[in-house]
Amino acid sequence: MARKNQHVVKNDKKWSVKGAGNSKATKNFYTQKEAIDFAKEIAKNQKSEVVIHGKDGKIRDKDSYGNDPNPPKDTKH
Repeated sequence: MARKNQHVVKNDKKWSVKGAGNSKATKNFYTQKEAIDFAKEIAKNQKSEVVIHGKDGKIRDKDSYGNDPNPPKDTKH
C-alpha cells in the first residue's frame, strides 16, 4: 500500500479526509476533530503524515506517524 499523507480539509459545510493527490474524499465528517481522528488512524497504518488545514485552506498543523529519522521535539503533546 502506498504511503499517502492524509489531508484534513474544509469541504463546503463538512470536513473531509483526502489522501495526497486524490480528487475525492476518503470520508466526510461534520466536525474537524472527527476528521482528524479518522486521518490519524489511516496515517498510523500507512506510517505517513496527517496535514491539517484550517477553514481558509492554509496548513495549520502536521503530525507524523512514519519512521522519521530526525523527529522534531513535539511540544504540543
